[in-house]
Amino acid sequence: MTREAYHRAIKELEGDLEQMAAMADTAIKGAMEALVARDIERSRQIVRNDIEVNRKRFEIEEKCIRLIATQQPMAVDLRILAAVINIITDLERIGDHAEGIAKISVSIGNEPLVKPLVDMPKMAAKATSMLERCMKAFIERDIETARNICNEDDEVDAYYDKIYSELVHLMIEKPTLIKEATYLIWAAHNIERIADRVTNIAERVVYMVTGKMEEMNVSKY
Repeated sequence: MTREAYHRAIKELEGDLEQMAAMADTAIKGAMEALVARDIERSRQIVRNDIEVNRKRFEIEEKCIRLIATQQPMAVDLRILAAVINIITDLERIGDHAEGIAKISVSIGNEPLVKPLVDMPKMAAKATSMLERCMKAFIERDIETARNICNEDDEVDAYYDKIYSELVHLMIEKPTLIKEATYLIWAAHNIERIADRVTNIAERVVYMVTGKMEEMNVSKY
C-alpha cells in the first residue's frame, strides 16, 4: 500500500467512525422519542436495529487490525488506530444503552407513564449533544473541546440525581407505582451511562493528539 493509499484508508476509517456515531446518535434520539410518545413498535424497531451498530463496530475493528498488521504505522498513526478501536467499543455500548431504553419502553407496554417526562428528554438531548460535538472534536483534533465535554458530564449527572430523587419520592408516596417508577429510573440510568461513554471518547481524542492518557472529570468522592 502506498503512503497516499494508507492515508486514504485512515480517512475512510474516520468516515466509518462518524457513520457509526450517527447510528448511535439516531438510536438514542429515537429511543427517547418512542418512550415519551409510548410508541411500542418504534421501540421494538430500535431494539432490532442495534445489531447494525454491532456489525459496524466489527467492520471498523477489522479494518484497524488489518492496517496495524500490514502497514506497521508510526506512532501518530498508531495512536489514531488505537483511539478508533477504543472509541468504537464505547459507541457500541452507547448503542446498547439506547437499546436498553427501547426495551424499557417495550416492558412498560401500553401503560401510561407514572409521571410526565420533563427532565429526561433534556438529559438525553444533552448526552446526544455531547456525542455529536465529541465526534466533531475527533475529526478536527480539537482537544480543548474534548476536555470541555468531559466537564459537561456533571450536567447529565445532575439531571439523573433529580430524576432519581423525584421517582424515589413517588415510590414512597405511592408504593403501587414502584415497578413503573423503577423502569424510568433504569431509563435515566442508561442516559447517564451514555454520557460517561462520551467522556471516555473525549479522553481518547486527547490521547490521540497528545500521546498522553488523561482521566478527566474524576469523581470527587
